[in-house]
Amino acid sequence: MFENEDNTDDADENEFDKINMEKNTENIISVIQNIPAGKVINYGKIAGLAGMPNGARQVVRVLHSMTEKYFLPWHRVVGKDGTLRLGSAAAEEQKRLLENEGVVFNGDKIDEKFFWDVKSMSEIKQ
Repeated sequence: MFENEDNTDDADENEFDKINMEKNTENIISVIQNIPAGKVINYGKIAGLAGMPNGARQVVRVLHSMTEKYFLPWHRVVGKDGTLRLGSAAAEEQKRLLENEGVVFNGDKIDEKFFWDVKSMSEIKQ
């Protein structure tokens, strides 16, 4: 194919990717910040709302790197099947925090009625 000697298209594409990634990260943070107490949401649903339908791992990265800075309610983010996805000590803390908010577990899974039924970013204050 044709080579772009001055790489301007590559630079524009990289800038677009950076802007897009920043917006997606902002959206992830916004979704997590707005999860109501007593409700949970899964990683994939957050990613989809944020405009990254296959971005569940990005949600994990945001939670890992930005929870303290943005006071994210990390404990309200769970696996798609309602299970806690953290190591044992963190999962115990997560379960305790969720139960303090009234979330009920059926065995090791959260009852479906506690999943936040948000359908789009327009429902989330930003």
